[in-house]
This record gives sequence, structure tokens and C-alpha cells, in this order.
Amino acid sequence: MRVARFRTRDGETHVGRVEGDEVVSPPGLPADLPALLEGPGLEALAGAGSRTPLAGVTLLAPVGRPPKFLAIGLNYAAHAAESPMARPDYQLWFNKQSTCVIGPNQSIEVPRASSLVDYEGELAFVIGTRCRHVALADAPEVIAGFTIVNDVSVRDWQRRTPTMTMGKSFDTHGPMGPWMVTGDELGDPHSLRLRTWVNDEVRQDATTAELIFNCWEMVEHLSTAFTLEPGDVVSTGTPAGVGFAMDPPHWLAAGDRVRIEIDGLGVLENPVIDEPADEPSGLA
Repeated sequence: MRVARFRTRDGETHVGRVEGDEVVSPPGLPADLPALLEGPGLEALAGAGSRTPLAGVTLLAPVGRPPKFLAIGLNYAAHAAESPMARPDYQLWFNKQSTCVIGPNQSIEVPRASSLVDYEGELAFVIGTRCRHVALADAPEVIAGFTIVNDVSVRDWQRRTPTMTMGKSFDTHGPMGPWMVTGDELGDPHSLRLRTWVNDEVRQDATTAELIFNCWEMVEHLSTAFTLEPGDVVSTGTPAGVGFAMDPPHWLAAGDRVRIEIDGLGVLENPVIDEPADEPSGLA
């Protein structure tokens, strides 16, 4: 099943299943994926409902405000080799603040604070059930589905602190989508081709078979320390080909478009703009 969160032309937000070029939204369901997962479950999406052409809705990030947004660093050997850091012996985790999340076709902003903005195409998964101390063999059962994430990074801010969170969490720097695909439809998440384009140039081309730590190992490791909750998003790392590793570095700039495609998951595409000068400051 492909699970989409979307906004209709009348401004209402829904969660539904994608069938062909339509989205089907059964009535009475939460409009938020974490609430749906914790409540009636994905099974509730299988019922009859209103049908709307995909062309007539705005796709949103499948999880608009994840309870946790976790990302692993240096999880492809080739990316570790192009980085100034050594390949890790243990899983290297950091947080992205959930306020960074945007959906397909929403704009990535180059912030006023830095122009060193980079892309990172990544496979991500969404936790489907509250869990702790998950055994490796049981890890697939706690994952609701998979999606695409662009782990946009402000490199100078990232490198100022070992946690990396500040440089990974600027507003608009968590594009996600276009929907979530359940594991029974996707198949093996560890054999998917991942490609990232900036404009018409392919920058990243790899497969998830190259992951150092696979999805099941990530679930086992994270749940050893803390409870995973429905709607938590876990981004699995980026392959080689990021902008900072080019000679000279190629940073994202206003007017660029970043397109990430992963087998079975579709395409996540976002334009790049400068942070608007009139963007509100102070209390939100």
C-alpha cells in the first residue's frame, strides 16, 4: 500500500491510499499518520472512501511532525571515504528537529546564516508500533513503511558541534515523501537503487545493498536505548556524491531543483530558494 498525506483544494488534510492516479480516503480517519498508526492502524485505509485525482491534491510529507526524526551518519562506505571523518565502528546517530520537515515540491531554503547547503538523498523508514528491545529478527514487524528523505545539511553549522543537530535541522531542511510504501509492497529495502539529481546532473547513484548497518540493525540498536513510537522517522544515511566532496564543492543555490528517486518509492523533488527576507522572526 502507498500511504499519502495530502491537502485538498478546500484546505482539508487527509491520509489515504494511492491507487493508480487517484488517492482514496476512507471517512472518519485521523489526518495525521502517527495518530492513524497508534489508533485504527493502516488496515483502516483499506476501506471504501472518496476518490480524488492525485493531480487535484497537494501531497504533503507522509509524517508532518514526527515524534522523533533520527538520522544515521556515514552509513555508506563510499560516503565515509569522501568525508573528513573515519568510517564508524558503531552506528553514528543524530537528531533532526521535526520542524524541518516539508513535503514534495515545497521549497528548500538557503538560510541567511550560511550558503554551505548540501543535499543527501536517503531511504527512510517509519516506525509503526511502540516498541523497545526489538530483536533483529523482529525488526521488520515494527516498521510501518518506507519513504524518501533529503537530509539537507548546512555544513559549517554541522561541523561546529559533534552532535551535528544544528546543521541538520534548519527549517525546510527535511524534505520527505512523496508517500510511505508498506513493506509488503516494497519488498526487500536493502536492494533498492537510489539516485539524486541536482538540476539535470546525477550526483548520487548507489544501492541500499551498500548500507554498512541495515534497517533491521538500526531498529535493534535504537530500541536498545529508548522506546520507538508510531510515526518516528528513521533516515538510513546517504551514499557518496554529496556536494561538499566535489572539487570545488557544489553547494545548493536558489534556482536549483533536487530530485531523489528510489526504486519502488517514487520521486521526491524540491526547488531551492533563498530564505525570504520578510520571513517572520520572534515568536511563531
